[in-house]
Amino acid sequence: MMKRDQALRVLARYYPDGIVVPVYQAAFDWMGIRPHPLNFLCTGAMGQASSHGLGLALGAPNEKVVVLDGDGSLLMNLNSLVTIANLAPHNLIHIVINNGVYEVNGNFPIPVNKALSFEGLAREAGYAKVFGFSELEAFESKIEEILQAQGPIFICLEAETGDPYPKDYVAIHSAESRQIFREALHNRLFQ
Repeated sequence: MMKRDQALRVLARYYPDGIVVPVYQAAFDWMGIRPHPLNFLCTGAMGQASSHGLGLALGAPNEKVVVLDGDGSLLMNLNSLVTIANLAPHNLIHIVINNGVYEVNGNFPIPVNKALSFEGLAREAGYAKVFGFSELEAFESKIEEILQAQGPIFICLEAETGDPYPKDYVAIHSAESRQIFREALHNRLFQ
């Protein structure tokens, strides 16, 4: 099984400069791996990463938007899968990191059994393309092609905890981080 930070490093190599909506532990990892003004830090709204990503994808249709969601976070907003599929933003890639726990909140297990398939949920909701990866090499071999494809795209990464990254709660909750994102997005879209 791959490590989350290894998978995120692969993503950062192939997607060095675009909009990313990372939440919870993925946000801490992502901030350490790819600090960037176009990281939309929306932690504090558990379950809302997919909805925030959808809004950004619809509002910036010429920009690719990548959501780094957690399994527990997505379970709190499963209806977003149907909404995303229905609105069909061609520029949205929704990545769910499935490690089976609410990691930031104490490593409590998510309330599902092993039979749940996040890929199956996305497929049934109507995502254009659905992928699942548990091995880093397989993910790396497909990510460039996936980033070029039309969405909405759903990827489930079966991953375990990797190297620790600082938990910078001030940054992810700060008005300053949101202002930096707003300015970067404005500059990307209008200049």
